[in-house]
Amino acid sequence: MNRFMGDWYVIAAIPTFIEKDPYNPVERYEKNADGSIATTFSFHQGSFSGPLKVYHPTGFIVPQTGNAEWRMQFVWPFKSEYLIAYLDQDYKHTIIARNKRDYVWLMSRQPTLEQARYEELVTKIRAMGYDTSKLQRFKHQAK
Repeated sequence: MNRFMGDWYVIAAIPTFIEKDPYNPVERYEKNADGSIATTFSFHQGSFSGPLKVYHPTGFIVPQTGNAEWRMQFVWPFKSEYLIAYLDQDYKHTIIARNKRDYVWLMSRQPTLEQARYEELVTKIRAMGYDTSKLQRFKHQAK
């Protein structure tokens, strides 16, 4: 779990309603003393210089799932399913999914992703049962 903590750049997603026109979207995870995950999701809306949007949901790891199944809480008492459906061996790329196949996130430790690797990961998302025509690729500026 400790290797999963830190910054993840959201490369593409079938986004939720709060992810409207994001630029530089980044999800950051930090483990709390109680075992929950302090999460910070931030992005600029509409352009690289647009207003900064920041959200602070809390992640709760579901016991006996190998840390792969979480519940993400944006508003008490509601918790949403959050599945680490794919994580490469080097912890460089991950796919976060849901059983409903309504939302999905493709994330990377770097703000850019080679086109061939992107296509491989989109193929994985499609194989999970997602309509990848709904997938939106997000823009990142190098820092």
